[in-house]
Amino acid sequence: MAKVESRVIAQNKKARHDYFVEESYETGIELCGTEVKSVRMGRVNLKDSWCDIDNGELFVNGMHISPYEKGNIFNKDPMRRRKLLMHKREIMRLMGLTKQKGMTLVPLQLYFKGPHVKLELGLCKGKKLYDKREDIARRDAKREADRALKERYR
Repeated sequence: MAKVESRVIAQNKKARHDYFVEESYETGIELCGTEVKSVRMGRVNLKDSWCDIDNGELFVNGMHISPYEKGNIFNKDPMRRRKLLMHKREIMRLMGLTKQKGMTLVPLQLYFKGPHVKLELGLCKGKKLYDKREDIARRDAKREADRALKERYR
């Protein structure tokens, strides 16, 4: 079987800073033609986006896909609500999990998997301020250790 190529388009780094990612899921996303062209150019922002479940369907809100320059009248609203494609059983499971205290659905990254655009969706729990500080301290300590090793083996 041939290996499918995967290429990352956009990442939501703020989500990993603000939330603990408990589980991640791969979903398809419903886009129109000019949006796909704009996505291929990498003109996507996931920073303040979130997902919700409405009438048994999964939607992403706040994801900004810039209008395609040559799209004229066919361009859609850049901030419109976009439907995510998952099995009904998975959506119902996510609905039950998000009813729990502090759980939310956040887009983590948008990528190509072969010819299809996929969205990595994270089931997340919010971090407190002290958790964020611990992560920053841990990241700085790792950076210093890497820098010391690099200097030592020069």
